[in-house]
Amino acid sequence: MVLTLDQPYTGHVSPGSNPQLHKVDGARIIKMSVAAGDNNVYLIECTTTGQALLIDAANEPERVIALVKQEAPDLRLVVTTHQHIDHWWALKDVVAATGAPTAAHPLDADALPVTPNRPLVDGDTITIGVLTFEVIHLRGHTPGSIALALTERDRGRTHLFTGDSLFPGGIGKTAEPENFDTLITDVELKIFDRYPDNTVVYPGHGDDTTLGVERPHLTEWRQRGW
Repeated sequence: MVLTLDQPYTGHVSPGSNPQLHKVDGARIIKMSVAAGDNNVYLIECTTTGQALLIDAANEPERVIALVKQEAPDLRLVVTTHQHIDHWWALKDVVAATGAPTAAHPLDADALPVTPNRPLVDGDTITIGVLTFEVIHLRGHTPGSIALALTERDRGRTHLFTGDSLFPGGIGKTAEPENFDTLITDVELKIFDRYPDNTVVYPGHGDDTTLGVERPHLTEWRQRGW
């Protein structure tokens, strides 16, 4: 299977469409949508070393494996953002094909088909080549949901991979009012209060956005309760 990467990068992919390539300072970010749930899979390669990180082996294992082998075969880690099955359906097959270790938050680890080699908690860092990803624990969508923050070394712009905790237009789905309160508070304090408006958000489903686009709506989100 040969995959064609589309450019210029728009952040909009859909099931069956070509993956898109986003070149940023020090990294190549490849975004691909898989399966009917329009789950986003992200492959981030360090352009200095060729080492790579995969975020959410969500589905269509043959396409995910082909993408890794074609674009960044030196896969050093597979991170699962949270325990919902649509974000790890292909995990076992991808690990078997690549031999890569896995990582997730301990509170969501028991639901995964592969026991994580590395537990990730709030404030941890992941080093892939010369790239550093910071782990942000965002409670509420699931107990162990995490986001990863990659900040460009020279330009200083941050790229946030948020799983199902933050989307264009709102935070992720929560089952109970208290979970909503927890998630929106974490998103406000750990993301919006910390990162500037030019920060790019790469969600678990759908299109990219920026914190600047979403920031004016925080009060509206809290008032509407979803």
